[in-house]
Formats: sequence, structure tokens, C-alpha cells
Amino acid sequence: MTDPSRDDPVDRAPAADATDDDSVAPDDPASEPAVEDDSTANPATDPSATAPNDSPAVAVAVALALGVLGPVLALLGGQGLFLVDTAVGGLPLAVYVLLTLIVGQYVAFGGLAVGYLAWRGFDRSGIVSYLGVRRPSLTEIGLVVGGWVVIVITLLVVSSVVQLLGAETASNQSAELAIQNPTIIPLFVVAMFLVVGPCEEILYRGVVQGRLRESLPAAPAIAIASAIFAFIHVMALTGGVSGRLTTVAILFFPSLVFGAVYEYTENLVVPALLHGLHNAVIFTLLYVTVTYSDELQEMAEGGAALLPL
Repeated sequence: MTDPSRDDPVDRAPAADATDDDSVAPDDPASEPAVEDDSTANPATDPSATAPNDSPAVAVAVALALGVLGPVLALLGGQGLFLVDTAVGGLPLAVYVLLTLIVGQYVAFGGLAVGYLAWRGFDRSGIVSYLGVRRPSLTEIGLVVGGWVVIVITLLVVSSVVQLLGAETASNQSAELAIQNPTIIPLFVVAMFLVVGPCEEILYRGVVQGRLRESLPAAPAIAIASAIFAFIHVMALTGGVSGRLTTVAILFFPSLVFGAVYEYTENLVVPALLHGLHNAVIFTLLYVTVTYSDELQEMAEGGAALLPL
């Protein structure tokens, strides 16, 4: 009768000669060459490898600090440009606006976002991966258009409620400048897509919301990032305190759409395009109303307050 133990694969291996010092059992781990584990995450390229292991409170504090520091740097840069403008006897308006956008957006917002991620140890590819920067698909382009429609409908409803309550709103400084100088509005329209949308979304969706998502679920992370983004617009508004707070509350709603679109697509280009489209449409309407219809100028000024610049 056959011994069942002989069916064991281990028993099929030839027995090693106990007297042969050079022989090693086949199943001895020492006989197998060490293989380098390629699965180890690279902190410079893998976002999960450098995710801080901290509490939600710390994540909120860091996000708030980054969200406030961006506008502070922009204000400091603006003061520097003002000194330069004064020293040279006045720059052309278009040049001054362009320099303000470059310093306030690319340097302050974009520079802060990239600098923070570089400080955390990400290299270039790691930063791109963390932010989620890629060419949008046709579906994502459709989300840009659909998101803009949602924003418009939401703002119409919210603005109607604000008017029924008799609450005052504030004005946006950039929009006021555009109304007073309609010839620079085309520059603003282009800048919304190439400067403002990308730079503000890099900081407030890519870094602020991204940092919150490392410690919080999607819903609270989007809400907190949107609140920070809306609140910092106090610095860009003119008018009384109540008017500024009302406008900040209104701006919270398009911010939610930006954040939700980013969370859904994980592609920073999508909210950047949506942000740019929303602002560009408002500036285009400003140009039309200011240039061709004095009767609608008051309406244009009211809509200008809703710019999430």
C-alpha cells in the first residue's frame, strides 16, 4: 500500500547529504538571494508616503494658515508694486494690472502652494500627482459646463433671497477697476483662465482642500476649504462689514461647487477651468453692460460682487 506521506511536495526533493558542508537545503531562506522590495513608496513622488499622521484639528489649522498666508503674501507684493509704480511716476494701467496678477497670483498663491509641497519633500512629479494635474477628458469638460450652470442657478436663488431680506452686499475691487476702465476688461477675461483660475485652485483646492482630505472625509474637507476660500475675499471687497460678510456668504456656494468638482474628478484642471469660466463670464457681462448700456451698469456692479477672485 502506498504511503500517503510521499505525496507531500517537500518529500519529493532529493535528500541533502548531511556530510556535505557545501550543500544547503532548497527551502532554506539563506539559499535565496535577497530581492529588493520595489513596493516601498517613494516620498518624493507618492502622496500617500508623506501624508501626515495627525489629528483633524491640526489639518484644519494648517489649511487655515495656508489659506490666509496666500492673500497676505499677495497684499505684500501689491504694496511692493505700488512703491515701484510711485517711484517710476506711474506705470500704464494694463502693465500695472498684469504685474499685480503675476505677483498676487503666480508668486503668492501658486508659489506658496508649490513651495509648501516641496517643503514636504515632493519632487516635480510628486507635486503633479498630489494636485492631480492632467488633461481633462470630454466628460470633465462637460462637468465644467454643468458646474457653471449649477453655480449660476445657485447664485440666482441665493441673490434673490438676499434681496428679499434687504441685506446689502459689497463690491469687488477688481470689478470696480474694470467698470471704471472698460478697456482692460479683455485682459481680465483672459487672466481668469490663465492666471486666476489655475493659481487660486492650486492653493485652495489642490493644497488647502487636499491637506484637509488627508485627515477628514470629503464633505467636511470641501466645506472647510470653501469657507476659507470665501472668507479671504474680505480683503478684496469694499464696503461695510455687513456687506462684506453677506458677500462672503454668497461666495461660499460657488466655492462648494469648485470643491465638489475637484473631489469627484481628482483633476485640478477641471475646477481651474470652471473658476476661470465663471469669472470670465461675469467680466464679459460687465464689459457689455458698461460699454453698451448705462441703464444696466448698476446691475453690473451688483453682479461684480459675486466674483470669487
